[in-house]
Amino acid sequence: MDRVLIKDTLNHIGKSITLFGWVNSIRKHGKIAFIDLRDITGIIQMVDIGSKYQNKVGAEYVVKVKGKIKNRPEKLINPKIPTGTIELEIENLEIISPSLVPPFPLDTDGYEINEETRIKYRYLDLRRQRMKNNIILKSRIFTFIRNFLVNRGFYEIETPILTKTTPEGARDFIVPSRLQPGKFYALPQSPQQYKQLLMVAGFEKYFQIARCFRDEDPRHDRAYGEFNQLDMEMSFVTQEDILQISEELFTRLIETIFPEKKIKQKPWPRISHHEAIKNYNTDKPDLRADKKDKNELAFSWTIDFPLFKKQSQDDYFYGSGKAKFAPSHHMFTAPHPDDIKLLDTDPLKVRGLQHDLVLNGYEIGGGSVRIHQLEIQERVFDLIGFTKEQKGQFEHMLNAFKYGVPPHGGIAPGLDRFLFVALGEPSIREVMAYPSLSGGQISVMDAPNYATDSQLKELGIAVVKK
Repeated sequence: MDRVLIKDTLNHIGKSITLFGWVNSIRKHGKIAFIDLRDITGIIQMVDIGSKYQNKVGAEYVVKVKGKIKNRPEKLINPKIPTGTIELEIENLEIISPSLVPPFPLDTDGYEINEETRIKYRYLDLRRQRMKNNIILKSRIFTFIRNFLVNRGFYEIETPILTKTTPEGARDFIVPSRLQPGKFYALPQSPQQYKQLLMVAGFEKYFQIARCFRDEDPRHDRAYGEFNQLDMEMSFVTQEDILQISEELFTRLIETIFPEKKIKQKPWPRISHHEAIKNYNTDKPDLRADKKDKNELAFSWTIDFPLFKKQSQDDYFYGSGKAKFAPSHHMFTAPHPDDIKLLDTDPLKVRGLQHDLVLNGYEIGGGSVRIHQLEIQERVFDLIGFTKEQKGQFEHMLNAFKYGVPPHGGIAPGLDRFLFVALGEPSIREVMAYPSLSGGQISVMDAPNYATDSQLKELGIAVVKK
């Protein structure tokens, strides 16, 4: 196929070429019309001399166009687009696919449009330039991260999506097993246990751009159901090593992909949890000088968290109710070496080797040095009130810890949240191709929906209607 992309049309001045794309707009001027054509790479103005095609096509029609690339008259140059110095004189236009009139305008940023309608017609909403730019930026971020980490000796390793339900801090999504009726898989809240087992296996430097699933209520900075995180884990490292490589990664990423944005302070400030609460009344302070400046990025670290907090009703997924403690981060976070003796006397004074990555007042990632000693892991399980049955859910971890475990730790920045904050978007859904609505409705699809009677019968499940 002899197709030319719109971004490359500047290299074909004076030549006849073929373009494919969507009709972006039509401007009629009597015997001449201007039709703007759009593809994934840009927009070009086309000239319909004699108005042969202006009444045959409409906005969002998919067309094939043959024509000659010419320089525009100087007074008609458009400096706002890369192809603003040229135009295509149409020789032939073929309609590939017509289009209904879209239910909302596509030439605006879209903020003024009802979000439910935008998400119902997400395949149209993604045609607007702002949304297209956001999704392409995310792709570039993923590529940058992969190249950065691979060049530093990391291995990208996938972990299972179908896994086991364990009490980790949020509600699981569960999936029934057909082959083992009455049993259920869970979708992973994170690859936490798998990545620690990869350290036991000796891979030393692991990463994955992981899909995570949590049945949590949505907020403007948290999507319902699923999200992307950069999952990193390393062996034979200290907390300092983890902070340094994370800081280098995001600093280089900003410099490469967001050159217009400036990081407020380098190296990033490190603030103890106690100091953050005392001075900012939050453990994720916004350190920007001008909080309305979208191009100012104030990164910081919050460290020296308490290992435990007092257990509350919200911590239903932890102990039996007899325990007084819940992990501040998660149950695999290592206590500070100087505080291990306090596990037996005053657990609430034990500091954890936890680190939170903060950007402009949002926590965009968290991690820790992990427990690698079997006896300390069992002691933490006891302090959060795990019953014998609950400990049994982690038997695979406890058994693995009997076979030589390296010191290890890592971090898991949320990539959707990072991009949402870096761009200053009003909602995390603005940087996701197919987000869910607040009630759990999946973009475009009619999901969740009901299973058929035959599906339920095969799985041995009965639905009780209240």
